[in-house]
Amino acid sequence: MLNILVIDDEANIRKTLALWLKSHGRQVCQAGDVQAALAESRARMFEMAFLDLRLGADNGLELIPKLLADSPWMKIVVMTAYSSIDTAVQAMRLGAFDYIAKPFNPEQIELVVGRVEATLAMQNRIDCLKADLQSLHPEAVFSSANPKMQRTLEMARQVADSEAVVLLRGESGTGKTMLARAIHNWSRRAEFPLGIISCPTLTPELLSSELFGHMKGAFTGAVRDSAGWVAACDHGTLFLDEIGDLPPAIQPQLLRFIQDHEYERVGGTETLRADVRIIAATNMDLEEAVRQKKFREDLFYRLNVFQLEIPPLRERPEDIETLALDMLLFFAKSNHKVLNGFSPEAMAAMRSYGWPGNLRELRNAVERGAILATGDTVELAHLPEALKQESGPLSFRENLTLEEVEERYIRHVVATAPSLQQAAEILGIDQATLWRKRKAYGI
Repeated sequence: MLNILVIDDEANIRKTLALWLKSHGRQVCQAGDVQAALAESRARMFEMAFLDLRLGADNGLELIPKLLADSPWMKIVVMTAYSSIDTAVQAMRLGAFDYIAKPFNPEQIELVVGRVEATLAMQNRIDCLKADLQSLHPEAVFSSANPKMQRTLEMARQVADSEAVVLLRGESGTGKTMLARAIHNWSRRAEFPLGIISCPTLTPELLSSELFGHMKGAFTGAVRDSAGWVAACDHGTLFLDEIGDLPPAIQPQLLRFIQDHEYERVGGTETLRADVRIIAATNMDLEEAVRQKKFREDLFYRLNVFQLEIPPLRERPEDIETLALDMLLFFAKSNHKVLNGFSPEAMAAMRSYGWPGNLRELRNAVERGAILATGDTVELAHLPEALKQESGPLSFRENLTLEEVEERYIRHVVATAPSLQQAAEILGIDQATLWRKRKAYGI
């Protein structure tokens, strides 16, 4: 049941509004001045407040930050007979959720209360999803011994505190979603929601509804109003995964929202505003999509304010052991086992493998190893077949080209030698040649 604080110096309006809200299933407390409002907000927990801007000699705008300081989750709806665009903008900047002008009717009150309830429900859903994700997935490791990844992480931390749109680029499975979560958590928006939408998974109509919300009856199945992720993530961050697959019909809507922070719900005519930071990700060549007229050029440039490239795992061999051990600790715990690490043969196979599925494939391999391990160590036999096939230096049971034989042997030596210098000595080449070979083979 929604707990609402009604703050108005006119007793008749205060009591009438409170009576209507109570008759529609909400719990209500009343306050006629600033001091009474602060006392009520500190004594009880309110999800919502109706706040008059004229409180005798006091200005209701000055009360907004004080209420939010005590209850950051509170949705404040400003109401006044002295409505103006400037006052509405000022109230929103101070943290108000919505604005309603006197005189108002019951339908307007129900609409704004319903909007608050939908937003709170969405925030609760997001919090539950966050908790589920933390329990189901190993904690992301945001450190690296790889120079390219180090630069990416350093720039991610720098851009996190800005309001810039961020575009994450990299192959599938490289950890773009994890980095998006990290950027949100490192930012000043961390206390507000992070929403995640995968663009290819929904039809254009459903995606528009998920993003911007819809009105009751807007389409078949729309049995009630929906706030949408943009409203739910107000003051927070919205991560759009696989942005390259965003349907053409929605691209201008997203462009408008990024530029002006304005949007309309599906089936609605009211222009709404939300303060949401956008982070997008893609493994697609967006420049080529623009040239082929499949992606709007103006939207591309709006998204490409700050670009971060995440290198594939095959270009980060020095990180594989650290990542694998961190994942193993998680999966050992979730499977109620004590696992101390990987055998030398298993780790050598993991280091020399190409990891076409990147972090996602590594995670699956480690989880499999943790499940199958019978002792305190994950052995080569516990890893997927793809790793076992590449574990040996050579395999003449296959028809291999000379280049493939060379690549396998170099991978094996690099994975098992104590240092790159010793690997070069074993191979009989200098370190510069080894560096060129590693670059060519993605080792």
